[in-house]
Amino acid sequence: MPSPLAGRRILVVEDEMMVALLLEDMLADLGCLVVGSVVCVEDALAMIDILFLDAAVLDVNLGGQMSYPIADALIAAGVPFIFSTGYAANRLQEGYRTLPMLQKPYHRSELADALAAILALAPPAAATGDLAA
Repeated sequence: MPSPLAGRRILVVEDEMMVALLLEDMLADLGCLVVGSVVCVEDALAMIDILFLDAAVLDVNLGGQMSYPIADALIAAGVPFIFSTGYAANRLQEGYRTLPMLQKPYHRSELADALAAILALAPPAAATGDLAA
């Protein structure tokens, strides 16, 4: 039986290379397509403008730059996302604390559950026929 995450187009925003590679491997194992992997706010914002995304996984702290502007852009675009962080939820900026979050380190099963939860109501990109903005 195919994974319910198969073919889902995911943007990875992570500044630690080893963490990004591990996350990309986990996503591939779940059947997801990593459509971009970026390390900074500016590159992530550019990707949101040019790609159709089913979801994103955002590290909160990108080398000292917080990913909240990315979260805001994803919310505006209607793209669900998960924060991926070593911070406790109460250390996130007010207004972002109730958004989906995975505490690092996390297991593939936790990632799968979190993605399934945020994608439960969203049709995949292939179903809409809209693969690029």
